[in-house]
Amino acid sequence: MDIAIRYYTKTGNTKKLAEAIAKTVGVPAETIETPLEKADILFLGSSVYGGTLDPSVREFLSRLQPGQVSKIVVFGTAAILHSTYRPIKRIAKQKGLSVSDKEFHCRGQAGKLHANRPNEEDLHAVSLFANSFVQN
Repeated sequence: MDIAIRYYTKTGNTKKLAEAIAKTVGVPAETIETPLEKADILFLGSSVYGGTLDPSVREFLSRLQPGQVSKIVVFGTAAILHSTYRPIKRIAKQKGLSVSDKEFHCRGQAGKLHANRPNEEDLHAVSLFANSFVQN
């Protein structure tokens, strides 16, 4: 099974999750600037910025082609409890790409808000989440 991990982060919160997934599934976590050839599973991480998906993540998704990725699995962080799942799923659907119904989302530190998040519990939880995809 070909697995890839791509992420976008401004603060480093989503990078922490990506690295935990990488350790679990045994592939490197790379930024969305790294070209993607093909993957059965693409773990795609991003955060909510200004209430929406960052334009660079939209651009990354626009470059994906049907058949290039079998399934996108969304993960990410945000200071407020809402995720990038819906906009990613909408864009992927327009491109003919499949997105898992399961996602992982946790709080991310923003200044003093949610200090030290993602924490060890979050990193353990995202590892279990990722492992559920590679075991099936």
